[in-house]
Amino acid sequence: MLGATGTIGRATARALVERGHEVVCFLRPRAGTGGSLTPDDSARLLAGTRLRFGDVTDPQSIARDGFCGEPFDALMSCLASRTGAPRDAWAIDHRANSLALAAARNHGVSHMVLLSAICVQKPLLAFQQAKLAFETELVESGLTYSIIRPTAFFKSLSGQVDRVRQGKPFLVFGDGTLTACKPIGDMDLGRYLADCLSDTGRHDRILPIGGPGDAITPRQQGEHLFRLCGRPPRFRQVPLRLLDTIVGGLGALGHVFPRLADKAELARIGRYYATESMLVLDPATGRYDASATPSTGTESLFAFYERLLAGEASIERGDHAVF
Repeated sequence: MLGATGTIGRATARALVERGHEVVCFLRPRAGTGGSLTPDDSARLLAGTRLRFGDVTDPQSIARDGFCGEPFDALMSCLASRTGAPRDAWAIDHRANSLALAAARNHGVSHMVLLSAICVQKPLLAFQQAKLAFETELVESGLTYSIIRPTAFFKSLSGQVDRVRQGKPFLVFGDGTLTACKPIGDMDLGRYLADCLSDTGRHDRILPIGGPGDAITPRQQGEHLFRLCGRPPRFRQVPLRLLDTIVGGLGALGHVFPRLADKAELARIGRYYATESMLVLDPATGRYDASATPSTGTESLFAFYERLLAGEASIERGDHAVF
C-alpha cells in the first residue's frame, strides 16, 4: 500500500486490516506533512500492518525496499501530491504511481486499486492532468483495476469551523451556491476502497463516489454550521473577479520570478474549486449531475461537524489549508 499515512490512507489501511488482509505499507522514513512522522509514529497510526521504508520516486527503492522480492496479490495507492504544484503532481500523482505499477507487475500483482479524484473529469490543472495520465496508463496495463474518484473530503470542507465558532462570517465565493458536492468521510471512503479487492462489480471500472445524502452547497454548509453554533448566519461574499485578479497577477509574475509559478498554480486550484462542483459531469450536457453521483457510507458532513464542535473529531489540513 502506498500513501498510507494520509488521512484516507490510514482509514483504508484500517479497513483492510479489519477485513483480514495482510497489509504492507511502503512509507518515507519521515512521513506525514512536513516529514513530521517518525517510524514509531507511523507504526502507531498503522497498527496491524507491516511497515517498510523507502522512496516512492526511486524505482530501485520500490523494488528493493518495498516489494523485497516477495509476491503480492494487489497494490493499493492512496498517493497524492501535497500541493498540486506541477512538479510535485507529475512526480507523485503520475510517476510514483507509474513506477509502483511497473514493480507490481514484476511481483505477481494482478489488481491495482487507485485513489484518484472526481475533478479529473475536467482536467484544467496540472495535478488533474497527472492523475488522468496515470489512470490511462493503469487501464491500458492489462491488470485488473479499480479507479476511485471521490467527491469532496470532510477535511476540505471544515476549514471555516473555527471562524464560525469565533463569531466570524462564513466566506463564500459568489453567493455560495455556485458549486455543490456530496462529501465523504475518511472511514466510509476507506471501507469503499478496501472492498474493491473483493467486490468484482468494482473491477475494471472507474468509480465516482460520494457520501450519503443530497448534494450540498457552500452556503448550506455555512448555514448548518451557524445553527450548530447557535449563531445567526453571517456570510461574506468573495467576488470571483478577485480570484481572477490574483490568478492573473501571480501568473504574470511567475514568468519573471519562478518561485511564484507554484503560487500561481495554487491560485488556479483555488479558483477551480470555487467554480466547479465535485459531482459527476454529464458529457452530453456539460453539467454536473447530483443524481448521477453515487453515494456510500453512513456519516454525513453535518454529523462530522457536530463531532468536530464537540471535540470528538479533528482535522489535519496540512499543505491544503486555505482559511
